[in-house]
Amino acid sequence: MERQASRVLLLDADDRVLLFRGSDPDRPDEGDWWFTPGGGLRRGESHQAAALRELAEETGLTGVPLGPAVWERTCVFWFGPRRYRQHEVFFLVRVDAHDVDVRGFTELERRVVHEHRWWTVAELTATSARVYPTTIAAELALLLREGPPEHPHEVASDDAA
Repeated sequence: MERQASRVLLLDADDRVLLFRGSDPDRPDEGDWWFTPGGGLRRGESHQAAALRELAEETGLTGVPLGPAVWERTCVFWFGPRRYRQHEVFFLVRVDAHDVDVRGFTELERRVVHEHRWWTVAELTATSARVYPTTIAAELALLLREGPPEHPHEVASDDAA
């Protein structure tokens, strides 16, 4: 199944990025992984609108300006009974701080997302946990050092969420 998605690099004042840990209940042997807030576009929805909607639903954060699109990637993965080929656009959003509110999760998200936490680049570099995109530590370090690129650039296109 082809799908378009928007993802958000939500950074706090300490340059930590918010990630969720989840798994596929239909594939418990696959383990779990960490990923950014975001999800699929609805019919007729722009990437920008989807990013803001997903941010509100998954974190409770509203009324923040959406920053630039900084990354893109295409990934192929199985979730439940379906195989997806998903093109993602990652938007940057900065906040001073935010207490994540997951009350807007869908029923599926409540089943598949187990926790969330804020990560530093050093923690991402050192972790043995699966994190997507797999190059997030290096890409985030570059983004923090050089600022947003003029145009989004391609990051690791892993075969996973």
